[in-house]
Amino acid sequence: MLETLIHLGENMADVTTGEMKKTLSLTGLTSNAMALIAPGAFLWLTFAIQGATGVTGPAMWAGIVGALILCLATAVCYAEMAKLYPGTGSSYYFAEQSFLNNDKAWRYARISKFIVGWASHLYYWVYPGVMVGVMGVFTGYIVGTLYPSFMSASNPGILFMMACAIFYAFSIASIAHRGVNSSTSVNLAINAIQVTALLVFAVCALSYRTNHPAGSPAYQFDSSSGDAYTYEFQTTPVVTNGVSTDTIVRDASGVPLPKKDASGNIVPFHVSYDAYDASGNFLAHPTALSVISPHKFSWVFVQATVAILILVGFESVTSMGGEAKNAKRDIPIAVITSLVVQGALFYCFEYFAANFLLNSGYPMTTASASSAPIGDMMILVGDYLFHGHGRAFMLIEAFTVFLALIGTTLSCINTGARVTYAMGKDKEIGGNFGGLHAKNLTPHRAIWTLATISAVVGCIAVIFAFGDGAAPSAASIASIPQGFWSSFGYTTHERMAALPNTLLTVTLVSNFGTFLLYALSCLTCMVAFNKHPNYSFVRHTIIPLFGLLANVVCMGFYLAAPFIGLGTWKEPYLALGIAGLWAIYGFFHFSRIGKEHGKSALLEEKIVA
Repeated sequence: MLETLIHLGENMADVTTGEMKKTLSLTGLTSNAMALIAPGAFLWLTFAIQGATGVTGPAMWAGIVGALILCLATAVCYAEMAKLYPGTGSSYYFAEQSFLNNDKAWRYARISKFIVGWASHLYYWVYPGVMVGVMGVFTGYIVGTLYPSFMSASNPGILFMMACAIFYAFSIASIAHRGVNSSTSVNLAINAIQVTALLVFAVCALSYRTNHPAGSPAYQFDSSSGDAYTYEFQTTPVVTNGVSTDTIVRDASGVPLPKKDASGNIVPFHVSYDAYDASGNFLAHPTALSVISPHKFSWVFVQATVAILILVGFESVTSMGGEAKNAKRDIPIAVITSLVVQGALFYCFEYFAANFLLNSGYPMTTASASSAPIGDMMILVGDYLFHGHGRAFMLIEAFTVFLALIGTTLSCINTGARVTYAMGKDKEIGGNFGGLHAKNLTPHRAIWTLATISAVVGCIAVIFAFGDGAAPSAASIASIPQGFWSSFGYTTHERMAALPNTLLTVTLVSNFGTFLLYALSCLTCMVAFNKHPNYSFVRHTIIPLFGLLANVVCMGFYLAAPFIGLGTWKEPYLALGIAGLWAIYGFFHFSRIGKEHGKSALLEEKIVA
């Protein structure tokens, strides 16, 4: 399979076995890691996914904190190993060196590095596909906002999103192909822009909430027209399949008509912050304390298993040791700094602001059914703060999100390609993945192969991005503009609700790979510092052991959650099945590649590392 994919790049350029150029300073390394942990992008992308995880929505902020603690423990392990073994390959390289330098475990060096490298590919080869998939959703939302007669912003066209995913996969790969310096320059600019935009939105969201106490006149958002209004909507009862529901009455252009009182006056909308509706669905946080409360620790675990997606990436710079000017000094600093700045500071702040903004005019039930709830929120607060120009405010912010998406996808492709390059150089993967581009000195074969895989995964992600709990209502499906690019694939609410959410599924596949990789890396850290002169009980036993257990428990809890009424079984077990097939294929690949190159699973003599 790998050999087939690599033929796509056979004639791109001659390859060389030369070494990568050492051009990255501490700033460049940190910038690349921060680009992958992109708060400006992931708040926009994952808020809907986290909101759609059943009843656990109230614990979203606490789930971020739980995932952050897990990642910090893992980041310490990566930083410590980077001090010992700076080089290209990240966890794959660390596993090899750690076991080779262990007096008792050296025979397991090959099998350990392969297991770690193979697990990392479940993360690094799926994650960019998730990103180009959500870029397709994002683009559909923007197009639907600008041209509502062509496409629905809340439920963009499936074929349109697939086309966007393919385009973005190969466009971003072309940047990675040019070299890490080009990528770093892009990431530096993107980081500055997205952080500024993030702070602006968070401050606006907090301003809206504090200036609209319960019972005061406010705005309510309408998903179909994609705008916010200051009045109650006029409704009329409609019977569907014997069930009567209130449907909003609209004018010819789709704008909801205002409700009027007995005197013929328009009824203004008054905001409330009730936590739940009559059916028990979570709506909003009544207080700031509710936002940061864990509510139930089981909910925190579920949210953390999704939130891990937004925090991964701190380890990406450990794959760039071959391009760092001072790898031993700068890479450990970059690993910790990127996670603390992006995760502890910006993510916690922005997720608090977004959750605190939820209200009766834009409840969680609306957010979880939207393709871009943060975009909706920007329109809501923008209409209030900028006198009806909420859509313009959203589009400006959306541009910065688009840049952040490019940065995080670019950083992940760079990281994944370098891990593949390291395995190819060791001839642990078939094909000529261990070669570099003759001019750019980049692992171009791995980059273009990863681009192809990302395009495929991205298309799979958006096929049923609105399946399961995110299935649109019958009224929403009926309001989607008809056309090849806009409505193909949208059947009925019942059929879509019965299907797995493919966006959540591929996210969990990537996350399972992440949990597995991080757990193995924590174990590798303990092996690396076993009987080492610089051994520290806290840094090299307590923290790695906590990270190991936390990663395993989080992955296991998501599999157990459906049995205790938290979420559905479709996505986690489908993701587990995909991960299992990858493991089985890895076993046969390891055996075949070993026979092909005359390698035994266990080393017969110790190699000087």
